[in-house]
Amino acid sequence: MPIGLRRTIVAASIAAIGFAATACAHDGRTGDDPQHRQLDHIKHIVIIYEENHSFDNLYGGWEKVSGPARHFVPQVDQAGAVLSCLLQDDVNLTSPPLATTCADVGRTISSAFANQPFMIDTHIAAGDTTCPAPGVNAPNGVLKGAGLPGGCTRDLVHRYYQEQYQIDGGKMDRYVTGSDAVGLSAGQYDTRQLPVYAYLHKHGHPDYVIADNFFQASFGGSFLNHQWLVAAQTPEWTGAVNDGSAYDLHSVVDANGMPNNYPLYTSPAGAMVKDQALTASCSPAYNRLATPTGVACGDYAVNTIQPEYWPYAPGTVIQKRLPALKTPNIGDRMTAANIDWAWYSGGWANAEGDSAQPGFTNGTGPTCSDANAIAGSAWPKCPDKLFQFHHQAFNYFANYAPGTATRSQHLRDEAEFLQVVQTSAKHGCDLKPVSFIKPLGEENEHPGYASESQGSSHLVDLLQAIEGSACAKDTMVIVTYDEFGGYADHVPPPGPGNNKGPYDQWGPGTRIPTLVIAPGLNGRFGVDHTVHDTTSILATIERRFGLAPLGTRDANASDLSTVFAAHPED
Repeated sequence: MPIGLRRTIVAASIAAIGFAATACAHDGRTGDDPQHRQLDHIKHIVIIYEENHSFDNLYGGWEKVSGPARHFVPQVDQAGAVLSCLLQDDVNLTSPPLATTCADVGRTISSAFANQPFMIDTHIAAGDTTCPAPGVNAPNGVLKGAGLPGGCTRDLVHRYYQEQYQIDGGKMDRYVTGSDAVGLSAGQYDTRQLPVYAYLHKHGHPDYVIADNFFQASFGGSFLNHQWLVAAQTPEWTGAVNDGSAYDLHSVVDANGMPNNYPLYTSPAGAMVKDQALTASCSPAYNRLATPTGVACGDYAVNTIQPEYWPYAPGTVIQKRLPALKTPNIGDRMTAANIDWAWYSGGWANAEGDSAQPGFTNGTGPTCSDANAIAGSAWPKCPDKLFQFHHQAFNYFANYAPGTATRSQHLRDEAEFLQVVQTSAKHGCDLKPVSFIKPLGEENEHPGYASESQGSSHLVDLLQAIEGSACAKDTMVIVTYDEFGGYADHVPPPGPGNNKGPYDQWGPGTRIPTLVIAPGLNGRFGVDHTVHDTTSILATIERRFGLAPLGTRDANASDLSTVFAAHPED
């Protein structure tokens, strides 16, 4: 289904919504301060989990926040020398088609960009035809006029070891050098042109707080940060193959902790490095490099890997799929405490092959009728071309295996969330105490395959659905992003020598955009400077509903009740 048509259907559903309030809440721990007493009045928590932007990249221009214009960190090369110009490889940012205004002869860089932040939408506007067709791989982007409208850029590397190199011990100066997308890493969007910014500045907008010290829980990309969102730990593949064979998925890193070569990074180990799904081996052999001291090693899944259970990327052999996890997660905690919840994912019904769920668009068979279904799919399992299998965090756990009642009850389609909202118009608020919402790929803001402006518009649709309802009076909506997407940020995360928040060998990583809409805030708009990371969402759920922490990070993280103390800014 084309992006525009899908969004028209969603918007039409939302336009019919008007719902009224209360659902049965479960008693959490009694608040012992004003902020926690406010949290105790919240009956529903909705987490909207967007994709792949750093705080500076997306929210840096929001008023009153710690933004990039004043604090950009000049980027350095592999030797630590400040770059003169930003090399570009997105086809719409190279020279040509742009004029060369910056030349670094020593590094053979000719560019239209000096070593400073730049506005992406100045060069690639929201309506530009630079988006690839669904399922089309465009490593360096799509030249204007050759794609679909939406102002898409190329994707940027966002992986576990690379991000640590980019953060550079808190110096925040190697995002460009450690990236396949080089200078695009320094790009930013004009915050005030984002649909979500416009929505939250209209007359009558809901009260909200921007959390401008919120970091992704773990270094790296979407898979690992989704796991930290639901389980506060890095998955371990016990007994993973470690013999140098094709099924050995361990990374191999060089002396700098890097597993790959890039336009501005040349590994001293040459082609011996390997950028794979698991951490580097602690006991490398088979003609592999020794893992440097201090680099995380073992059998941990840190980069994109497919789940044991369907849905997974078609054709992925079992030897390359992560065995089902049996460690605890927040879903288990809530279920044991009789707290209802759901993970609502765009495109889930089609991928799962559950024609009875709302959101199934593939007819009655015998073939998949939705034009956006992956070619060759066997009805009724008809995943969308932009369905992201590794974003389905709970599908990695044995407790939600196919055929289980827990899977059927808790893993649902995003369309059902909208349906619940519509039903609530007649019967009071039917939202579950906790709802996770994961938009489909074309609506999740991910660089490379999704339009930022269209994804932000979809976010606004979701917010309007919730805030235009009676449920708004007791619902906390948390909007955040899974990870930085490869974009630079200037604020160092907690880590050695920087004890402003909890940390461990897994993270936190780069600062990400986060906003909270809730009743009881101190005004129409505030900024919360408290240090949080993704596990603060878990801490909030655990605090509100009286659940035990899943690990040391969520046990020590500040929960989001701090938004109720944020100083009003307008």
